Amino acid sequence: MESWRNRKTLILSRTDMMGLVTPAEYVACVEQAYRMHGEGRYVMEPKGHIVLDKYPGEWEAMPSYIEAPEAAACKWVSIREQNRERFDLPTVFSILIYTHPETGFPLAICDGSFHTVMRTGAAAAVSVKWMARSDAQTLAIVGAGHMAQGTLATCHEVVKWRDVRVWSRTQASLDRFIKSEQPKYADFEIRGSTHLKEVVQGADAIVTVTPARAPLVMDDWVADGTHIAALGADKRGDQELDPRILKRARIFVDDIRQCRTDGEINVPLATGLLTERDIAGEIGEVIVGRKPGRRSVAEITVFDSTGIALQDAATVPLEYERARAAGVGIEKKMIST
Repeated sequence: MESWRNRKTLILSRTDMMGLVTPAEYVACVEQAYRMHGEGRYVMEPKGHIVLDKYPGEWEAMPSYIEAPEAAACKWVSIREQNRERFDLPTVFSILIYTHPETGFPLAICDGSFHTVMRTGAAAAVSVKWMARSDAQTLAIVGAGHMAQGTLATCHEVVKWRDVRVWSRTQASLDRFIKSEQPKYADFEIRGSTHLKEVVQGADAIVTVTPARAPLVMDDWVADGTHIAALGADKRGDQELDPRILKRARIFVDDIRQCRTDGEINVPLATGLLTERDIAGEIGEVIVGRKPGRRSVAEITVFDSTGIALQDAATVPLEYERARAAGVGIEKKMIST
């Protein structure tokens, strides 16, 4: 038997991580994370935030442990709002550390960027699977960045869309998105627009993936029976939806402890427009059968997803296994003999 002292840590770059796991598998892993959350078979605190006035942005620390597949991981996210214009760097960096639960041995140190795009999109897909109407055909994505790519790839695994619409503030970003993504999908045409009302109105499912600090999607654009997955709000003050939508909707969150301060509900809660009694529950409770999700075809459902660390712990074991099998990455001995 190989001594743990002789084991090496696998270091994986962004390109190493790409293609290891299929979009359908990301959906299954994230659904499992929510299932474990619903069953209470995890250890996780809300994400920690470290903010420096000196540098616009923040750090986020996201440790977690999941019982099945048994795994422990921690994601360290750096957000620096001036990176693109001042340093020609991405706004967001993330590093994912995967550790063996019993020994604490660092099995892998991974770039977290592609991983986060896919597991975040998969959160929307899981919510569509469990909460959207069964006859949903039209998907609207608000935002055209990397998160929108993960959203489309994973949502495509749960519904066969006939109409996909995407909004961005600029035509250039829409053109980039369509050029990159349309070749992957033969069964629908991606329609882009800089007019948000045109994109949202009449959609059966709406996914928002922007860093907005004020409502973008207006109440009178959203018809009865719509499902909305609000993914963009992940810190205090963020808001993408007209709060009047939330007053009409049946609202579920990924983790109430985190969403009350970081999620789409944080501003309406702080201003008194909503109380926690207005929240129907957590998505894990729907998946394990403890609470009903959608109760009628006319009901509006909203899933407020801040992105929980459990999604990382549920996904990285499969990414690690596939990386080892594919022989990608660099192995490095981290402990001296």
